[in-house]
Amino acid sequence: MKLYGAIVSADNSKLKTQTSIMTISGTQLAKEIKENVKGKVAEAIKEFGRPPHLVVILVGEDPASQSYVKGKGKDAEEVGFKSTTIRKPDTISEKELLNLIHELNADEDVDGILVQLPLPKHIDEDKVIETIDKSKDVDGFHPANVAALWQKRPCIYPCTPKGIIKLLDKAGVEIEGKKAVVIGRSNIVGLPVSKLLLDRNATVTIAHSRSLNLPEVTSHADILVVAIGRPKFVTADMVKPGAAVIDVGVNRDPDSGKLCGDVDFDSCAEIASVITPVPGGVGPMTRACLMENTLECFLNKMHQQQK
Repeated sequence: MKLYGAIVSADNSKLKTQTSIMTISGTQLAKEIKENVKGKVAEAIKEFGRPPHLVVILVGEDPASQSYVKGKGKDAEEVGFKSTTIRKPDTISEKELLNLIHELNADEDVDGILVQLPLPKHIDEDKVIETIDKSKDVDGFHPANVAALWQKRPCIYPCTPKGIIKLLDKAGVEIEGKKAVVIGRSNIVGLPVSKLLLDRNATVTIAHSRSLNLPEVTSHADILVVAIGRPKFVTADMVKPGAAVIDVGVNRDPDSGKLCGDVDFDSCAEIASVITPVPGGVGPMTRACLMENTLECFLNKMHQQQK
């Protein structure tokens, strides 16, 4: 993997003194993706007479979830989608929520359905995800989409893993033949991004934050992806010199209270050749890929209706 000259994200102006790393601006790449989607939406409206319609269900008043949903709605409007946010109190029953999803599944005017996670503890998230029509599953979490991903069949790719691969490609990071370590085993990020890396012919190790001898494992990784939700968990001694480090975590620094990732950015930036900041790295890419997925679901449906 080659070393890069400094390309510094506008989200982190304090990094201007760095000269040996590339800070990947997910914000900038997300703008490019959304501009591309916007152009395709304009063409779709001419062909089909309406824009794609994304419906987001927000349960409760969690500040982080509210912020995410607001951002998704803004992105949808920017690219020309019809966007609807349905807000429900955290006292909603599981049955009521599932009935709402069934109604949206049957609504021909709805092309994409997203239920913002996490949900209140009395609601089974897996059951909610399984209830969403797989053809409207813009998150790519439905078991049928997950199975298709592993079987190399057509499917909706999960947004965050999809965005991670796009970031690596944009930075010119070679994936084929490289050693990748993914810390995190969730169905949302860890497992699907591991599969996408495998599909690009990387050798992939999937680890847990409590895996034995974890620093020894990560120190051999050409590509290190961290998605565990633990602030500044990965430190410089865990990073191979010249590695590409992708930080998926969004946490609050216990000392400063500021947003931070799963990676200790300041120390790891001295070691890595490519690194994503928090905020401004993976987060914007997740939302941009959501726009791509919504358009894909819409076009799949409309083309199917034409047959």
